[in-house]
Amino acid sequence: MPKKAKQKNNEPELSRHRNAIDSIDSQIVDLLNARTEHVLAIGNIKVAAGGSIYAPHRERAVLNKVSKLNGGPVPDASLHAIYREIMSCALSLEKTMSIAFLGPAATFTHLAAIRRFGHSLTYVPQKTIADVFTEVGKGRADYGVVPVENSTEGVVNNTLDMFVDSNLKVVAQIVMPIQHCLVGRGQKSRIKKLYSHPQALGQCRGWVQTHFPRAEIIESSSTTRAAELAAADKSAAAIASTLAAEQYGLKILEQDIQDNTANITRFLVLGTQCSPSTGNDRTSLMMRITHEVGALHRALEPFQKHRLNMTKIESRPSKRKAWEYYFFIDVDGHMDDPPVKKAIQVLEERCGYVKILGSFPRTD
Repeated sequence: MPKKAKQKNNEPELSRHRNAIDSIDSQIVDLLNARTEHVLAIGNIKVAAGGSIYAPHRERAVLNKVSKLNGGPVPDASLHAIYREIMSCALSLEKTMSIAFLGPAATFTHLAAIRRFGHSLTYVPQKTIADVFTEVGKGRADYGVVPVENSTEGVVNNTLDMFVDSNLKVVAQIVMPIQHCLVGRGQKSRIKKLYSHPQALGQCRGWVQTHFPRAEIIESSSTTRAAELAAADKSAAAIASTLAAEQYGLKILEQDIQDNTANITRFLVLGTQCSPSTGNDRTSLMMRITHEVGALHRALEPFQKHRLNMTKIESRPSKRKAWEYYFFIDVDGHMDDPPVKKAIQVLEERCGYVKILGSFPRTD
């Protein structure tokens, strides 16, 4: 049977499905607007009570709920992405909300911020991590997003150091797989220069040594800047994100070039108010201990006593006194949970200085 005849025979069935889709779309639009009206009403109540519009704990509950309701064929990840944009739209209608992030645009921090807040908000790139803290601290941005740790290259020291003098809180975290790409205008075989940020180069060191042992490696201030530089030279390429390649009209010459397939970066969302306990949270804190034998062991003992899982400990020089250190600790649980609260009380008695950096829903 000719192709046109087959299509004609199928036309009634195609029309039935298309009409059903049109009807469902009409319902979806009405329901989205009805949902948003309720969200706006809740936002007004929160503002009147002096609360924060953005609620990471509620966001997590919504995503968990839709996963339980999901019977397919739409995957949970796709459903979460759809709801992320629904919530982003509602946030933008409640308030002109701005998110400061370590820029420039199209960096992985920018991608992480969009993953958390969606596309409907205003994103303001900052030159340094300190600038992100300043913008949020002075109220010029509602929230900030900064990298804190990579599974390959370790912690971002600048982020930890900023907490010493800042009153901002960690209100959420973003755990994002980092997939580096080789991008450029020319052919892969003719590449003589390779641009990228030192962190990205470190995460792709083995791949670069194998594929470009003679290329000139040039460090840049960001992966986005690397893409910009590569766009001006056909004999150059950059290690950058797909978003950066799109921004500068570059070809993806190779995907997933990171040495570790489980290359993950953790980002922190900075704000002024933490969410209440969800039952599945993490608390970040910092402390300074006396310079004597056994001081660290005594400081950490309360976490063991109250059966709290300590997921991270990192030391940084205080920069105020020689050989004095701050310890940054992540522990499972919310600061308002009784076991965590009791452990911190004992910690405060045993240490010269304790500061709670925030409690936030776990996402890993």
